[in-house]
Amino acid sequence: MTQTELERAVGEILIEEEAIQARIGELGVEISADYTGRDLLLVGVLKGAVFFMADLMRELTVPCEIDFMAISSYGAATDSSGVVRILKDLDINVSGRDVLVVEDIIDSGLTLSYLMRNLRARKPASLEVVTLLTKPERREIDVPVRYVGFEIPNRFVIGYGLDFAERYRNLPYVAVLHSDLIPPPH
Repeated sequence: MTQTELERAVGEILIEEEAIQARIGELGVEISADYTGRDLLLVGVLKGAVFFMADLMRELTVPCEIDFMAISSYGAATDSSGVVRILKDLDINVSGRDVLVVEDIIDSGLTLSYLMRNLRARKPASLEVVTLLTKPERREIDVPVRYVGFEIPNRFVIGYGLDFAERYRNLPYVAVLHSDLIPPPH
């Protein structure tokens, strides 16, 4: 993919790289204060949360472990299908652990609601969520989120881990996907 192809995918930049990094720094301070002296396990939701989780971890001043889950609810579509599948489960037992789920974006809330029910059944000591982005207008299920990076409008976004058909995750900022690339609804 060339730089020109990347640029054509961007309709507009929604959140600049500097703003993302500044907000992650603030979240790191807040989370570190809340988890001082606790056994923190970060659970990253693949693939989108990888960038956010890596940068967030570097801002934490408390010891933490990491693990990942891969969950599918989109396929190549731009709207969640509502059908959730676990593609990769955790390697670490979360029972009795303080678990912080790291998400890239919360849209309808369907995927996160499923994930939280699944993790709650494993009896963690605590279970909270941090997300880089949230789209409150799209929420179908109310899921409590402890830490939020940015609230964004109901637009399809790419960059900083967010993809369209597995592309554009490598953009260092969050952008709106160019309208020419959004497929028509089925």
